[in-house]
Amino acid sequence: MISVDEAKEILSKNPIALADTSLPFQQSLYHTLASDVFADRDAPPFHRVTMDGIAIRAASLKSNKRYHIEGIQAAGQPQLSLSDAHHCLEVMTGAILPKNTDCVIPYEKIHLLDGVAEVDDTGYSPFHNVHLKGTDAKKGDRILQKGTWIHPGKLSVLASLGKAQVEVRQLPKVLVCATGDELVPVAQQPLPHQIRSSNVFMLEAALKSLGIKGQTAHLTDHREKLKTEIEKALETYEVLLFSGAVSKGKFDFLPEVFRQLGVEILIHGVRQKPGKPFLFGRKGNRFVFGFPGNPASTLVCFHAFFKAWLGTSLQRETESSSAILSDEVLFNRPVTYHLLVKTVLREGKVWAVPVKNSGSGDWVHLSEADAFLSLPAVPSVFKKNDVFPITYFHKDSF
Repeated sequence: MISVDEAKEILSKNPIALADTSLPFQQSLYHTLASDVFADRDAPPFHRVTMDGIAIRAASLKSNKRYHIEGIQAAGQPQLSLSDAHHCLEVMTGAILPKNTDCVIPYEKIHLLDGVAEVDDTGYSPFHNVHLKGTDAKKGDRILQKGTWIHPGKLSVLASLGKAQVEVRQLPKVLVCATGDELVPVAQQPLPHQIRSSNVFMLEAALKSLGIKGQTAHLTDHREKLKTEIEKALETYEVLLFSGAVSKGKFDFLPEVFRQLGVEILIHGVRQKPGKPFLFGRKGNRFVFGFPGNPASTLVCFHAFFKAWLGTSLQRETESSSAILSDEVLFNRPVTYHLLVKTVLREGKVWAVPVKNSGSGDWVHLSEADAFLSLPAVPSVFKKNDVFPITYFHKDSF
């Protein structure tokens, strides 16, 4: 059995090889950029008005407070020109600054009457309330770097840059497999000895937050049937995620079946709680992840290992965060303890409040947690106010 750090090291050295592809920018959400993206023009591309009001020559305020209104410069309208330095043009937010003007006074600071604008305050200087051309970027500047994860804000940037087609790293084809004869469909009423299948949908949803539309399957606890179905799956999918059947029970056939199919098992057993039986293996450019069947074990292993592995494969840096432990925790085993917590923001600091539960099979209280703290593998009393690494369940990034 290996440590969490050793497991992460093995995962980092065994990334999946993913090809680059070109997608319409609308379809690039939650993908990773495969090339740098550059500005095709200055940003903003013109002197941009930032307040609704009037545009004037700032120097005219020295001798003038009343301005005849020559017209209106609307957003999206070609640039107008002020003909008289003692006149003004009404301007709208987002419009190009009219020629022969250099200052915008908002409507709140003027009085309009009979085509005349009277200014309350003369303390304005050139380019007041104007977003100058090229302030944010110059044509040719790198705006987005290769390896950037495309979230909705980045998608807007791509649109602004005119990137109708985007070079991205392909996401792997993933099959999520539930195992166990005790599982029944969600809409079915279970018998006393059965439970509804849920982990597979939890993993499917977690994949979707990373941009991967995973397929699902239910495999029975039958050695030969498992072998047949997994052999087929390895021909179609690049990554197989399993929930259950990786421990040492009489019907935990997956490790044996993987070996029979030529899968090299690189990890099987990690000094952690929950998730000790975690399994990782590969066959060429095909990969298997075996998560223990209890819900908390499955979710913790997905976020602790699969997401980091995928981030490495996509050549993205994994974000690291920490939080403050809100209460004292006693844990007397020499394994990494992934403590389920609910996070609270107090005075700008993230506090992690332990979620009481009855073990990794407790899905009721798992739903109350939004993250886990990883407490080091040293039997100890972990004190209130101590800071530890935190991994979020619902953060849609790496």
